Amino acid sequence: MVVGRGQAGASLDEAEIQRIVDEGVPAKLFDGKRVLVLTPDATRTFPLPLLSRVVGRAIGHRASRMDFMIALGSHTPMSDHAIDTLFGLGPGERERLFPGSQFLNHRWDLPGTLEKIGTIPAREVRDLTRGLMDESADVVINRAIREYDLLLILGPVFPHEVIGFSGGNKYLFPGISGGEFLSFFHWMGALITCPEIIGFKNTVVRATVDRAAAMVSVNRWCLAGVVGPNGRLAGLFAGASEEAWSRAADLSAQIHVVYKEQPFRTVLGLAPAMYDELWVAGKVMYKLEPVVAEGGTLIIHGPHVKEVSRTWGTHLLRTGYHVRDWFLAHPELCHDVPRAVLAHSTHVRGIGSMVGGVEKPRIQVVLATGIPEEVCRQIGLGYCDPGSIHPSEYADREDEGVLLVDHAGEVLHRLEQDRARMKS
Repeated sequence: MVVGRGQAGASLDEAEIQRIVDEGVPAKLFDGKRVLVLTPDATRTFPLPLLSRVVGRAIGHRASRMDFMIALGSHTPMSDHAIDTLFGLGPGERERLFPGSQFLNHRWDLPGTLEKIGTIPAREVRDLTRGLMDESADVVINRAIREYDLLLILGPVFPHEVIGFSGGNKYLFPGISGGEFLSFFHWMGALITCPEIIGFKNTVVRATVDRAAAMVSVNRWCLAGVVGPNGRLAGLFAGASEEAWSRAADLSAQIHVVYKEQPFRTVLGLAPAMYDELWVAGKVMYKLEPVVAEGGTLIIHGPHVKEVSRTWGTHLLRTGYHVRDWFLAHPELCHDVPRAVLAHSTHVRGIGSMVGGVEKPRIQVVLATGIPEEVCRQIGLGYCDPGSIHPSEYADREDEGVLLVDHAGEVLHRLEQDRARMKS
């Protein structure tokens, strides 16, 4: 059973949040047990300082141990200072508010972090993907989970380019996963394409992640939040991972999906400060691509975005950004590149095709960021001097085919004609 409350326009106060956590996380799960709380990093809007304190009051004093792990996926590990900022902790507050707790990065980048817990056989992959992929997949996860009796997933749910909606078991895969399994299902999503995944609740990739989660031997529970436009929780659902996520995804579909009657020839998306490299600022494209007209232009604006990717930049500078079919036509040029990197590339470049051996993207993607023009040209994306962009000049011009989106990257924009299909 799921305990929770939420609706569009609501704003849960701290007392209501505490009640949901107290009632929704049964004491038998954590009393005298070792608990690992899985949380988002700084690239998600979520009131983590408040939620972590609520969880601490409900669980910390009764669990034999309660630690926090930031489910980085393959994002850059955070410094101690950045972790304190993420959790809203001032000097000395870690020990005062969370005595004995550790705050850990998921170190996907270190040898020995991951271990195999099972394999999804090729026949299941064929069935799940309806023949799109024909290979087995080894499931790997952070081996540190063996030190705990309960994994408590604590995080938000938004439309997501790889899996449909984020949250739930995604905090396990890719949250505390890595390696080839992460690349495997990211490439699966890229083969299906972002517009056919993002904002759909029941996707092939979600089914794959849930299949992998069933192999995890440690008990799982979930606190799935939905953030409203004001940055506060519009909903919070506590329960078994799949069920709590499902309730939150339904609410996210109401809050985080905006429908437009007609596509736009020019869309300007303003990347928030939490996206400090194209690896995450690409979310601006993911959430806005569906409303850009054929042959139109999507501009990602963010002078603070100065790098392609701290972790994967070498690969991306070599291969560039391409539509899916370009990679399928040139496997020899990217055989040594992780497929998750290829997936990111196709999502940012958008859908398109190969015609007579020539790449034909559906739209143009332009970076008005701190990434130099020569780098933009090298990776196959357009360039615009960010200083020449004045957002006010793009405002209130929808009737002219121009759309301005502030704080882009979390709210999905789709065409009205997609509404019925996405709810099916």
